[in-house]
Amino acid sequence: MTGFSRRGACPALSAPMQTGDGMLVRLNPVAGEITPKTLIGLCESAAGHGNGIVEVTARGSIQIRGLTAESACLLAGEVDALGIAVRTGVPVDTSPLAGIDPTEIADPAPLAAAIRAGIEVAGLASRLGPKVSVVVDGRGRIGLGSIMGDIRLVAFSVSRWRLSVGGDESAARFVGEFETDEACAATLGIVHAVAALGRGGRGRDLDLEAVSAAIEGSERSRSFAPPSVLPDISPPRGEIGSLAISACLATLAMGEGTDEVVISPLAGEMSGRTEGGAKDRDLPAASFTAPAQAPDSYSEPTAPTDSSPIGILPLTGSRIALGIALPFGSIDASTLIQFCHDAATAGATGIRPAPGRTLLVMGLDPASADTLAANAKSLGLVTSPADPRIRIAACPGAPACASGMIAARDVATDIATGLGESLDPTLTLHVSGCAKGCAHPGPATLTIVGDEKGAAFVVGGTATGLPAAYTAGYEAARGMGRLTKLLAQERKPDENAAACLARLGAKRLAQALAQE
Repeated sequence: MTGFSRRGACPALSAPMQTGDGMLVRLNPVAGEITPKTLIGLCESAAGHGNGIVEVTARGSIQIRGLTAESACLLAGEVDALGIAVRTGVPVDTSPLAGIDPTEIADPAPLAAAIRAGIEVAGLASRLGPKVSVVVDGRGRIGLGSIMGDIRLVAFSVSRWRLSVGGDESAARFVGEFETDEACAATLGIVHAVAALGRGGRGRDLDLEAVSAAIEGSERSRSFAPPSVLPDISPPRGEIGSLAISACLATLAMGEGTDEVVISPLAGEMSGRTEGGAKDRDLPAASFTAPAQAPDSYSEPTAPTDSSPIGILPLTGSRIALGIALPFGSIDASTLIQFCHDAATAGATGIRPAPGRTLLVMGLDPASADTLAANAKSLGLVTSPADPRIRIAACPGAPACASGMIAARDVATDIATGLGESLDPTLTLHVSGCAKGCAHPGPATLTIVGDEKGAAFVVGGTATGLPAAYTAGYEAARGMGRLTKLLAQERKPDENAAACLARLGAKRLAQALAQE
């Protein structure tokens, strides 16, 4: 252990971070999955050394809370004893079903592995800040559109990738389309450019000239590079044309940028920072913009289109996986232990933490998957993509967290239970114990945040935003019910929840909250 990590850094196993309910560590198994027996051992360690809360983050990592500096060291030793190898270095994220998802356009695993190897060989990890990450999205069943990345690669065909810089899928600035080897080289060139900015540098900090130089430099170096570490899946260059880098970047300079962001409740985390970057949305917009007149091979990047990883997921080779979610990304260790026992009885061979605060159970047949899903539901886990809890971000709140001024997860549970399907499907809701907004640092359609006056309701902002109205903390769930009824009455056919709330204004919302 190296002592406390600074706020905003990644709370890795070797660098726990102090939060309101003790220290927190995050781990991501190298193998991608662990056996039910091993996960049981990890839960027992979490209960023995922490407060017994185990979480799966929006990015698909496992978090353990309530540790001390001493118990974090003991936990790390037990993780080693369990044989759980954890990822270190710069995150290069792919779907946990990469290579076995029949719906994906391309398998992202080989490209991600080549990027990881390139970063390691170049010794870049120590020169990069803790939040710098790369996303390689094969465009399969489990999308990564809501996950923040300094560099994004999204499959366009089996051998071609669309590269963008800075943000989630809706906010990142499109750069160009590249064949697989070119995409790897371009990505490493941009990572070098980010490293040159220092430990505080991010993808969005690079201007147009810097990215142009980084990509052109990577193309020149490829002429003298050893053979590619990627599989030979690319068709001849003459079969599929690629955007000329210099021409593309010159065209990009002509466009106009946008700061519009599609808000997803999956963007936040359950810790003192997010795996998407608590301050990513506060960074200045990069100079990349969509071309004013796009080439034929270019199409405008779209909003995140992540599909639900919850339920029965067909895999290649007639296999299946069962996806379940943790309510608000959190579960008591004893409950997860029971689920793991049930999974083992059902014949599960492994469990994979996945984006969206979910767990994927592998090795089941359809009948055992149905039985395990029923058991999971009885334990209070989320087994349906229609469950309203997956649209609510909530931190531990009071009393679990010393900073919490309302019982955030109790409020969120009451809202989900009371409103159910009547909760507006276009509304993203964040319930925060305090103004730190750990569970969802970005703006949400509606944020309920605890402060000295009770529960503040912030429209279209973050937990630090200006409240439109207040209610007593114990009245927060009822207040949300009144606002839901108001939305149902006042929302126009062409309006989403955010537009309706903005149109109604603070005075009308305050009146609704004050109603008996």
